[in-house]
Amino acid sequence: MNIDFPLILVILVFGSGAIWLADSVFAARSRRAKVKQLGEKYPQWQQAGSADSIQFAEAVRQEAAEPVIVEYAKSFFPVLAAVFILRSFIYEPFQIPSSSMEPTLDVGDYILVDKFSYGLRLPVIRNKVIPIGEPARGDVMVFFPPHQNSTYYIKRVIGIPGDRVEYSDKQLSVNGDPLPLEWLGESAGGVTLNVGNETVDGDDHLMQVDDRRPARDFSIVVKPGHYFMMGDNRDNSSDSRVWGQVPEKDIVGKAVAIWMHWESFFSIPSFDRTGAID
Repeated sequence: MNIDFPLILVILVFGSGAIWLADSVFAARSRRAKVKQLGEKYPQWQQAGSADSIQFAEAVRQEAAEPVIVEYAKSFFPVLAAVFILRSFIYEPFQIPSSSMEPTLDVGDYILVDKFSYGLRLPVIRNKVIPIGEPARGDVMVFFPPHQNSTYYIKRVIGIPGDRVEYSDKQLSVNGDPLPLEWLGESAGGVTLNVGNETVDGDDHLMQVDDRRPARDFSIVVKPGHYFMMGDNRDNSSDSRVWGQVPEKDIVGKAVAIWMHWESFFSIPSFDRTGAID
């Protein structure tokens, strides 16, 4: 079951804010008037320990107390609003759920997603309201895939609108130019996984292939307003080769840094992998 956390957060923020506002406009004034009347009824209420102070406190509790739901709304709204602004427009945490981005990102990595590099978007409906920038080749991007519009995916941008992306014998080419690739050798995970250093528009990143699997060769032109995404674990990634190109409207943000690694609930969190994402 997928939980729509952005929608839940929007409901909580605006719900608690509406309760607080409605109480301030319609009910708080009458409560203040009632407290003033009780103060006149118990003139010595400010004297600690006096009979008036005890009776005044009890009368306020019974006749002019703030409703519990209003108390909770006033307590939680500032916190929820801060989380809402931070998560919706600045940075959002995201956990790596699969091995499709190895060796760049491991299962259990916790990363920060920059929500403003590609323009500010309204939460839930995802409409871009302030254009700031566009995805570039080589970016690691979080998005909603076209076949699953409620779950975040993370892959690398290989093709931008208008690019011709080709893959032959496990070598990527963009617009007819093979991406520079230096094979570094076998990975520690097994003798069949070969790790390479690939360069996209001048920036290097690691990738790996499985020699046991044949290359899935293809050639495709990226549609206007779309992006061609691939995992760095080239032979173990469900990406644009499987479910198609990602429309601009489904972009979430740019993955910029690893801040923690926590593989499972019963393991110890580690900060050894903390740093920028290549």
